[in-house]
Amino acid sequence: MQSKQNAAFLCGILGCLCYGAGDWLMMYGSTAHSGAVSWLTEGTASIPGWRYDLAMALAFPGIILYGIALFSVQSYIKNEKDRKIYHYLNAFGLTPWIALHLFYIMILMLFSWMNGNGYAAQALPVCEGLYSQLSWLIPVTEGMMLPVFIYWFYLQISGKTIFPKWMAFTNVLLIFGALKCLTLLMPDSAFRLGFTNGLMSESMVIWFAIMLLYRNKSKIAAIS
Repeated sequence: MQSKQNAAFLCGILGCLCYGAGDWLMMYGSTAHSGAVSWLTEGTASIPGWRYDLAMALAFPGIILYGIALFSVQSYIKNEKDRKIYHYLNAFGLTPWIALHLFYIMILMLFSWMNGNGYAAQALPVCEGLYSQLSWLIPVTEGMMLPVFIYWFYLQISGKTIFPKWMAFTNVLLIFGALKCLTLLMPDSAFRLGFTNGLMSESMVIWFAIMLLYRNKSKIAAIS
């Protein structure tokens, strides 16, 4: 059981590396921009198509590996009813990850292609228009993704998991907030753009690593 749970968390970390690599591939470059959408930059305009192909391809093993780890977390919840609620929130939360990833990649790929194929003057207004038309997708998908992490915080802070209550403050959303504050201190650069785009994956890898290290140090065992 111990090795099985370790393997699940390691799958999660590997999934983070897949998704995070894709996040960096699709954004890393010059941050100079002239439009209202800050990530439609001179750098993304010159990114070759293979980087977007790879970024999208990495999302598929990434989400599977994420899922293995996230579903394994339910085995640390004490009550069967709470496990079921977490399970379904997690299933609904995983659904939009690739949709949101695809949303950004399609716009970025179009922006790059138009800039490289004689439509540079039209690239910015077309892609900003596409983003504006479908930007409602962002709060909808995030609204589906976040409840499982909020519920996990509630379970931990109320002592309904086998982890100590203080572990609630290692929640991925709190890690994300701390890293987001860190980006505000970074100079404007390609690194900052890539790091910011990969924040969720970077937060998740820290979260999985904390749980993996704690359970091995404390020798806690999953309930089911």
